[in-house]
Amino acid sequence: VQLQASGGGLVQTGGSLRLSCAASGLTFVKYIMGWVRQAPGKEREVVAATIRSGGDTYYSDSVKGRFTISRDNAKNTVSLQMDSLEPEDTAVYYCAADRQGTRSTWTFLNAYDLWGQGTQVTVSS
Repeated sequence: VQLQASGGGLVQTGGSLRLSCAASGLTFVKYIMGWVRQAPGKEREVVAATIRSGGDTYYSDSVKGRFTISRDNAKNTVSLQMDSLEPEDTAVYYCAADRQGTRSTWTFLNAYDLWGQGTQVTVSS
């Protein structure tokens, strides 16, 4: 079972990046998928999540209106389109998978069973 995140990099304030996460070895459609970030000196936070069908999504207040999560169950991928990036978005971004959870738990870090390796996003001012 593997989650492979990619797409991070260095971008200027106001720029955009698209993160992708490819899942393998699991029945992807059975998992809630989330994107979690950890900024330097801060705790991890769930910034976006999508339910199994992709029909409902969650965004933290800090990214709402700027980030868009989407999933392709046919390709076993989940993406995070990040627009209007700010220096405060600088963090390591992880994709994560939750087999048992619901909308009530998708903001909880300990609900996620599987984690990718993380990809660095740096936003310069």
